[in-house]
Amino acid sequence: MQNIYSFNLSPESLATFGNLVDIKGGLKVIFSDFPKGAHAFELIVRLCYNSCGMEITTSNVALLCSAAHFMEMECDDGLGNSSLKPHIEKFLEGIRFWTWSELLEALKQCQDLFTCKGYLEILDRVVDQLIERLVSPCITSPYTCSSSRSSFQFSCDTSSNNSWRNNCSGATWWFEHLLFLRVDLLDKIIRTMISHDFDHGVVSKFLFHYHNFSCVGAAQAEKIEITKFVINLLSLLDLRLISCKDLFNLNRIAIGLKISRCCINQIESLIGPLLDQATIDYLLLPSSQGKSHAYDVDFVIRLVLIFYLGGSYELTLSRLKRVAKMMDLFLVEVAPDPHLKPSEFEALITVLPDNARESHDQLYLAMDMYLKVHAGLSEKEKISICSTLNHEKLSAELLRHLSRNLAFPSEAKPRTHVTKQSRMKTLLQENDHLKHFFDSMFRKSFKNIEVKEDVEKIMYDAEEPTRKGDLEGMQSGTQLASIKKSGIHIMNTAIYLPKLCS
Repeated sequence: MQNIYSFNLSPESLATFGNLVDIKGGLKVIFSDFPKGAHAFELIVRLCYNSCGMEITTSNVALLCSAAHFMEMECDDGLGNSSLKPHIEKFLEGIRFWTWSELLEALKQCQDLFTCKGYLEILDRVVDQLIERLVSPCITSPYTCSSSRSSFQFSCDTSSNNSWRNNCSGATWWFEHLLFLRVDLLDKIIRTMISHDFDHGVVSKFLFHYHNFSCVGAAQAEKIEITKFVINLLSLLDLRLISCKDLFNLNRIAIGLKISRCCINQIESLIGPLLDQATIDYLLLPSSQGKSHAYDVDFVIRLVLIFYLGGSYELTLSRLKRVAKMMDLFLVEVAPDPHLKPSEFEALITVLPDNARESHDQLYLAMDMYLKVHAGLSEKEKISICSTLNHEKLSAELLRHLSRNLAFPSEAKPRTHVTKQSRMKTLLQENDHLKHFFDSMFRKSFKNIEVKEDVEKIMYDAEEPTRKGDLEGMQSGTQLASIKKSGIHIMNTAIYLPKLCS
């Protein structure tokens, strides 16, 4: 786009343009893609001639900087014509005294010039100062300094500063102030925040808030673009400081927008490591188009695999058990689905290792429900599904139920001796007094055995003189009779266990 400007120059300016002017002093100048068109060019001219007391302000500094760069007025030309850069630099020295509203005004102007060259330097300074304000303690004074071209003066914008101060109570007070950002400038600001070690938890909250606000009333293509940018920026943060619930909601929105598979994979890689923070409600996502399942089983399997195999931080047994409990609840939810294939149900069962589950009761209930709904399965398919079931991790009640369950193949049922062992184990656990009873009986038995040995020794010593005169062939019955006459009775050491009910 070309901008054409025609004007008459003063005699003092004729030397500057040399042979480009005619004898009447008329000049026609053609600029291609001049930043912000005639308005910016007029500011440059007025500033150069200092007409009407033209000054650099927070509302025009970004525009002047960009226009000066476009017209190559940043350096002296050697003809005695000074550049604009020193004036702009002098003004920017006071950026630390700008009010919050002035910073936002300059940032908005930078955003308007985003497609133009020459504004990046001032944008970096504005963004750095903006983030410095966010990480610094709140300013308690309602008076802040405002910069002008020639001097610094106090600005008494008490309403703006009081509002800012009142909103400083939390770390999210600035969210509403930056919702005007476009995604391209948002990307730069968030990356700068990360480089300044800004709180990742606060940044993630702002990104979700920005996404929700920006998508309201936006066109489909714009929503997709915003969602992609937010997902990319979230991937730069520490996952442990991101809300798992917000990630699941973002994933639902992304699926509804029919976003690319690459972006879906990216957000799933963010959700997977946080799966132990989720609840069963998060997993009940309707199946994608073209599938008759009630819920998206493949989505859940992918998340569990990311959690178990590709987690970004330490996978502890406690975290694994939390996911296993949630998976058991999910299995119970999907088991009655008549469209769920045996291979998919088996994949849900086997996606986690056996040590993740302390009990297989919920797993058994899900299997029982699935086999009853899918009564037409072959014996091979049933055995493949039930092979994961660990009988030792079943309660005694469910173990008895399994032994009589006609829906399960005979190969999957417990054997008789396994059932008896499980019953004994359960009986001892549930009736702890039996254990104490058995222990006391064993201790008493060992004590009686020791008493018997002592009695025999005493009788032997007492009868030793007599035994010397007796015949060597004395029968052992005589000794036993003597022991009985002594009045000492030996307790029978036999122990009888209570009979188990079949």
